[in-house]
Amino acid sequence: MTQRINLDIIKENIRNVSDFPKPGIQFKDITTVLKNPEYFSYLIEAFTEMYQNKGITKVVCIESRGFILGGAIALKIGAGFVPIRKPGKLPAPSYSKKYALEYGTDTLEIHKDSLIENDIVLLHDDLLATGGTALASIDLLKNFSLQKIYLSFICELDFLHGRDALKGFEVTSLIQY
Repeated sequence: MTQRINLDIIKENIRNVSDFPKPGIQFKDITTVLKNPEYFSYLIEAFTEMYQNKGITKVVCIESRGFILGGAIALKIGAGFVPIRKPGKLPAPSYSKKYALEYGTDTLEIHKDSLIENDIVLLHDDLLATGGTALASIDLLKNFSLQKIYLSFICELDFLHGRDALKGFEVTSLIQY
């Protein structure tokens, strides 16, 4: 008999890795969910159901774990896929944004020709922590005249209050810690 998959089962199968990428960080490892095709499919379908009727024209995904579901979501809802990457990974002229992480600093980039005026964007990543990466990505998206930006995450670390930093945006996370 096949087990009925739900978010509780997905949450139970996300591995917690202590002290990664540095001491004191409790990393939520989604690879333990992604290796199961039924769980992987469940996540894609959950996001597809939420966003298929929102008029989204592009799914913008943050390197690298955001790419995993983001491409599939884009395909399923009939939208284009746009990567936000680390420095030096994009070959054409790009916008760049340096930002603070909960454990350091980083920089993100997006191609200057990746979006067009009035695109409706779903910004997707695997995890919402402090909101720093999402805010940096939103700052990159402000270089374009977008009609709307939605934000989606697999997991959210509620105790870090990242959602508070994203006021004014519709934010969805499937699993909260």
